Amino acid sequence: MRKATVDRSTNESTISVSLNIDGTGQYDIKTDVGFLKHMLEQISKHGLIDISVTAKGDLETGTHHTIEDTAIALGRAISKALGDRRGIIRMADQTCPLDEALTRVAIDMSGRGYAVIDMGGNNNIGEFPLDLARHFFESMAIEGKFCLHVKVLNGSNEHHVIESAFKAFARALRTAVTIDEKAPTQISSTKGTISS
Repeated sequence: MRKATVDRSTNESTISVSLNIDGTGQYDIKTDVGFLKHMLEQISKHGLIDISVTAKGDLETGTHHTIEDTAIALGRAISKALGDRRGIIRMADQTCPLDEALTRVAIDMSGRGYAVIDMGGNNNIGEFPLDLARHFFESMAIEGKFCLHVKVLNGSNEHHVIESAFKAFARALRTAVTIDEKAPTQISSTKGTISS
């Protein structure tokens, strides 16, 4: 089982993330940021990853620190659970609709953190705005050491836009971290490594 636990505590937040890459989509999310909870549940359910998260932050300043620091801890946990990434399919893409919203995600578990995120807008108002969703994906990809492209193709309802992005991410991640039946002991790189 590919499992990991990451605890992160700063003056701004206290975050604990435990996950099992080889899970069944079970989740236990404890945070005062309701939409963050909803999105983490999407990653678990659609990625078939068991996730337990406790996230507390300085909400008197807004939700930014709680959401950002959860993304950092989650990315680190994904990287830690994958180890040397031996046998994984490595690259995947997924397009996910949610009513009028449509998002495409491509991922490469390359060992190098990089993100190109286009959420289709720059709204920075509310509990979990588009700009903070963009920052969540960027922070998670960098700390998770994977290349992530997120492109919102259509959408007017911000809830739908963000949720379609999280669902597409979860589905792409699910495929990328799956052990390749044709090469279960191989590193999917001509360099011989994708873990550093």
